[in-house]
Amino acid sequence: MSQDEFRRDLLPGHADFQLPTPAPAQRVNGNRPIPEKPVEPPVAAPDVWDQRMADGLAFLRRRLSGAYEVDEFGFDPELTDAVFQPILKLLYRDWFRTEVLGIENVPSDGGGLVVGNHSGTVALDALMLTVAMRDKHPKQRHLRLLGADLVFRMPLMSELARAAGATVACNPDAERLMTSGQLVGVFPEGFKGIGKRFSERYKLQRFGRGGFVSAALRTGTPIVPVAIVGAEETYPILADLKPLARLLGVPYFPVTPTFPHLGPLGLVPLPSKWLIQFCPPIPTAHLTEFADDPLVVYNLADQVRETIQATLHELLEKRPDAFGP
Repeated sequence: MSQDEFRRDLLPGHADFQLPTPAPAQRVNGNRPIPEKPVEPPVAAPDVWDQRMADGLAFLRRRLSGAYEVDEFGFDPELTDAVFQPILKLLYRDWFRTEVLGIENVPSDGGGLVVGNHSGTVALDALMLTVAMRDKHPKQRHLRLLGADLVFRMPLMSELARAAGATVACNPDAERLMTSGQLVGVFPEGFKGIGKRFSERYKLQRFGRGGFVSAALRTGTPIVPVAIVGAEETYPILADLKPLARLLGVPYFPVTPTFPHLGPLGLVPLPSKWLIQFCPPIPTAHLTEFADDPLVVYNLADQVRETIQATLHELLEKRPDAFGP
């Protein structure tokens, strides 16, 4: 049987089968039509929680294996950015509703000394300043705080403070940090500032002997005054139980509207509105030879103090309601 007879007799209909005529191509503006690209199925976005879980496990693996770095002062950048900063940012953003002004006055690189007013019973202003620097600065710079000796005599607090980048408030450490290009934060009022009564709020205390100025002069780094409004209302001190403070070996024992009456609940800060303003930097590179001149040091310290005090008055006018939006 021939192939034609097979198709005609055994496969009826196949002999008359013809391919369909393709539709004529539609020309676009006289040009050949652009062939259609096959539609690819959309790629599913990675699950956010899966990514967070993977990042968290990788973080724990590095911590347990010791695959992380700390500098000579004990600063742990990874722990600070992964743990400390996110926790503090909840207070900074949602509880205190912090607004930051003048961040462009902070150097983009190189060393610098950031000098601020101190208040609020607990040194939350120092912590919020580190968050503001990391959150608003274009280079997301870390601020290395100088802390009192008391902080580094407390077992757990000492380790946490050093891991977060703090070190003892002494000129050699400050000069080493600034020489290596770090931003250093200092609060010359010390315990006199954070332990003052609510009736003395936003009145700067004495700046001591100006040791921070001589450190800046020796390294030739600029001094950036910063004014912080809002910390005074977080734990308003109504009284100071000095006998109890001496018994406990602390600078003061505060009595606030919520502490010690409410016990642990009294440690929750009041949700005051915060404003932080960085003032124009004061250059010191031309004054390095006067680092040991008391007159130059005192005059420069007074200039920094007056700048901060004047800026505080301006910020208080911008914030008429201490607990407003």
